[in-house]
Parts: sequence; structure tokens; C-alpha cells
Amino acid sequence: MLPHLDAAHNLARWLVRDPGDAQDVVQESYLRAFRFFEGYRGVDSKAWLLAIVRNTCRTWQRREGRAGDAVPFDELAHSREAGTPDQEQTAIQKQTIGLLRSCIEDLPAEFREVLIMRELEEMPYQEIAAATGLPLGTVMSRLSRARKRLEECAANRTMGTAR
Repeated sequence: MLPHLDAAHNLARWLVRDPGDAQDVVQESYLRAFRFFEGYRGVDSKAWLLAIVRNTCRTWQRREGRAGDAVPFDELAHSREAGTPDQEQTAIQKQTIGLLRSCIEDLPAEFREVLIMRELEEMPYQEIAAATGLPLGTVMSRLSRARKRLEECAANRTMGTAR
């Protein structure tokens, strides 16, 4: 399960929207995974772990009453990019990342989670279906809707800043 720690933290960060809380959720998720390891049936370990992280995030949000709270996450400060681009390139990149991050954060949770699993964690549809407990067709539908909403949001915000 340790090789999937980054994926677990990434999903938790996007779902609870706070890096510190995400660490708490991931720690609780790993404890749950350890406690219920006898229930693991040899399916994909990443999907199994991310299902636990997803459920722990939802439980945590209900318990804390923070379903709508959002703390901005600075993607540039936490990325592992090699090399240093010039200032203009950095400004453009920061604006683009900020725009996409904001649009992803505005997505409903059911769209945001499948988008993160597919696009950021590069999980196959079958693993996402296993992690979320949804039928494959529902995963594909939600992913399609999430991409469309993300594209519309980015286009609207880009046109809004161009004026």
C-alpha cells in the first residue's frame, strides 16, 4: 500500500480541499486499511486503497461539517518541476494552473473525484469503478460531464479575464 501514498494524498487533498486535513484523512485511511486488510481480496490495491480514502474523506467531511469549506492549494509550490522557466512563462503557467485548479474545485464532488482519479492518478476506468463502487458506465458518464464542465468553466473564466 505504501507505493500508493502519493495517490491517496492527492485524492484526499482534492476532496477535503486542505493539505493538513488531507494528511489526517490519509493517515486515518491507512489505519483503516491495516485494520480491515483481511477484507482485501487481491483486487487492484490502488483501487482498494483509494476507495478507503474516498470513504474516509466523506466520513471526515460529515463529522467535521466541512462539506463546502475550501482552502486554496498552491500547485506551483508543491510541484516537482525540473528547471526554472523565465518569469513570463512562470506567470502564464501560474495563471493557467490557478484557473484549472479553481475550476476543478468548483466541480461537484462526484465529478471531481473521478476526474482526479482518471486525469491526475491515471487510473483505468475499471479501477475507478472499483474504487467508487459505481458501474463502469456511470464512471464514464461522470468523467465526460466533468471534462465538459471543466472545459466550459475554463473557457468562461478565460473570456472573463480577456475583457
